Amino acid sequence: MKHMDEKVKHVQPFHFMPVKTVPLKQNKNDKTTFNELLKDEQIKMSKHAQERFLERNIEIDEKQWKKIAHHMQQAKQKGITDSLVILNHATLLVSTKNNTIVTALDHNEVSNRIFTNINGAIVIND
Repeated sequence: MKHMDEKVKHVQPFHFMPVKTVPLKQNKNDKTTFNELLKDEQIKMSKHAQERFLERNIEIDEKQWKKIAHHMQQAKQKGITDSLVILNHATLLVSTKNNTIVTALDHNEVSNRIFTNINGAIVIND
């Protein structure tokens, strides 16, 4: 059991959420860091999700993040713990229980897929 406890200590949650439209790959001259853009909200993003956003060049603007946060809160109040957030250009797998973005897929990856272990879906059309 001690060995497992040591591994758990190395996992660090990411506490952030974008607050304006910004590509995740930022210019070196840009003084605003990604974490600074995200810290105003209570949604966390897993390291895995952060990597998927970068790999897939997924960008979400401030308006969409606010809608996502609002709908995640509503879903949580209705007892939903794990949900898909379906946007026009991307789909997010989220844990409303932990207020965490678990992973992200672009719109091309979502077709002909079966998603399991979710108990709700949030659709946001913009």
